[in-house]
Amino acid sequence: MLLGGFSRLQAEEIDAGRNTGLPNLGDSTSITPAAERRLGDRIARELYRDPDYLDDAVIGDYVQSIWLPLMTAARARGELPPELDAQYAWKVLLGRDRSVNAFALPGAYFGVHLGLVGVVSSKDELAAVLAHELSHVTQRHIARLITRQNEQTPWLIGAMILGAMAASKNPGGANAVIVGGQAVAAQTQLNFSRDMEREADRVGFGIAGEAGFAPQGFVSMFEKLQQSNRLNDAGGFPYLRSHPLSTERMADMQARIPSQAAATHPAPAGEHALIAARARVLSNPSVDALRHWVQEAEPAQLARQPAAQQAGALYAATLAASRLRSFDQAEAVGRRLRSAAGADALVARQVRLLLAEIALARGKAALALVDLGPQGPNRSRAELFLAVQAQLALGHADGASQSLQTWVADNPADAQAWQWLARSAAAQGRTVASIRAEAEVNIAQLDYAAALARLKAAQDMARNDPKAGDHFEASIVDTRARQVEQLLREQALER
Repeated sequence: MLLGGFSRLQAEEIDAGRNTGLPNLGDSTSITPAAERRLGDRIARELYRDPDYLDDAVIGDYVQSIWLPLMTAARARGELPPELDAQYAWKVLLGRDRSVNAFALPGAYFGVHLGLVGVVSSKDELAAVLAHELSHVTQRHIARLITRQNEQTPWLIGAMILGAMAASKNPGGANAVIVGGQAVAAQTQLNFSRDMEREADRVGFGIAGEAGFAPQGFVSMFEKLQQSNRLNDAGGFPYLRSHPLSTERMADMQARIPSQAAATHPAPAGEHALIAARARVLSNPSVDALRHWVQEAEPAQLARQPAAQQAGALYAATLAASRLRSFDQAEAVGRRLRSAAGADALVARQVRLLLAEIALARGKAALALVDLGPQGPNRSRAELFLAVQAQLALGHADGASQSLQTWVADNPADAQAWQWLARSAAAQGRTVASIRAEAEVNIAQLDYAAALARLKAAQDMARNDPKAGDHFEASIVDTRARQVEQLLREQALER
């Protein structure tokens, strides 16, 4: 049976490291998974606060459609031990940054810059990068690097990372490495050795193939990075600095692909072209940049672009025009985009989401629901949030609240869902529930002090105004307050 272009036997040989000359680096680490997770939580808490942290549900859904199969494949291949699976975060955070980069942090937090999403040509290339970063964590490379600093405690290393990130903050720059201009500092603390890079290549290649992604994605992504290296990268590709390429690594990836597939490259899928266009627009929302994207969709300009890229150009122009508040122009280009979608169901779905987003921005909530179409039980996160916004605008807070309650029951760490639930509860006049939902936003983003302050406010409201909430909601608030107080005590012991 073929898995993403290579056989199960080949995958098993890769697993065993046969004929590769690669050592199994083992797991000689002293920092425990729990301690590494706590360190990662401290770093992630600062990233959530960064103004360039971005929770875009459309791009987030797309990244998750890659990430979840990779996680499933890592489990199936035995690369992800149950104890790490249970104790680590396994969260991917998006950063509004134009530089081409992805990174792994302690405790299985991962970052992806919009610059990377915007430059890769296919889902397979993005999967290659994510699989590589995932493998750095499953093989506990970060833990080994921390352990090497045997004269420093893990918490001091965490403080060094955060301090250097803050010192290098440059809100106007485009050369950041972590979210929002927090530059090279964290990665200079976590530069991987050559053996670690080779191991992450080997393991990541197997995981991506098991997950169904084309193995050529690794090679074509390496070729992009190598081309950038030849052009004397001026900072737009910080991934090269923390993950240096070598001809040996390139040759190794080429050798792992069956000869009949080696000459091919992943075809740029239509859906990916739209997501990449969205990433490019959101990563540079300046007026000049938005006007540029609109101009790219002019018929004369569009005709110069390859057919595979034209739908992406129309998507970028539609989104950019709406951000410029030129709604008539956005709708006109959107009609051209809808025609270009053709029979591709995934492309058509992305177009519907964009048109619903524009309708909401224009104050046409009923039209947004029409653009979204029938909402089934398996709707995506992006579809849910757009539908909720439309329901709230139309005064249907009860329906919005019910949908969100169901969602957060299954996804309790979804901060944006709790934000919308807070608005829905407020619209219903359920003040205690609204304040409690605001606290859940803080909990999801690891800001326990702020969460406790909101929970205390909810307790005061419940005591002083019986109409603000019922006894059941007040009991939930009391329970959550005790839980957060315990989390704060644990944080204090870590300092």
